[in-house]
Amino acid sequence: MTMLPEPRYNRTMMSYEELEARLVASFSPLVVTKVLDAYEMSHSVHEYQRRNDGTPYFWHSTRVARILLDELNVRDGDLLIAGLLHDVLEDSDTITKSVLEYNFGAYPAFLVDILTKDLAKAKLDPEAVDLAHAQSLTTAPDDALVIKLVSRLDNFRCLEFNLKRNPLSYIQNTLDRYIPLCTIRKHPALAYLTTQLRLEANKILG
Repeated sequence: MTMLPEPRYNRTMMSYEELEARLVASFSPLVVTKVLDAYEMSHSVHEYQRRNDGTPYFWHSTRVARILLDELNVRDGDLLIAGLLHDVLEDSDTITKSVLEYNFGAYPAFLVDILTKDLAKAKLDPEAVDLAHAQSLTTAPDDALVIKLVSRLDNFRCLEFNLKRNPLSYIQNTLDRYIPLCTIRKHPALAYLTTQLRLEANKILG
């Protein structure tokens, strides 16, 4: 029997059924329902978005959840919800922080709000907006930084597939602006993510 080759990393994702199967083994039915609702909301918001590598944007959100589950062994429903929804406020004209609070609770909405950049301002001055965003994370809880670095790690793993127009700049931005925020926290998940990001960066930088 001929074995099919494994798909390239950027063409992988976690299906609804796969996520559900993983959740039911570790979470209460209420938490399972909320996380799956977050999955569906993320899919709805990102459904027609494509990344620079041509893949659906939503796949990125599911891989963030997969890294949280598989690599960090996260068993916190709020963190999984925020991971799935970390970009929805940037990419939806109708979903607000209040909507997230109503559907998922105050803490996931708080985390997503912290992780949200002002994209309208970013079009005018992306450097200033990114710098302000990084500075705002200096006082953010560890959970927000975990999601930020997980998102960056997934993106780093997609750089070889032309995800970013300027991958070297993206790597340097992460190393200079975001990793230093985490190295002073002494948090095991952040330490792991920092190490993985450096390993992925070295693959590109040599």
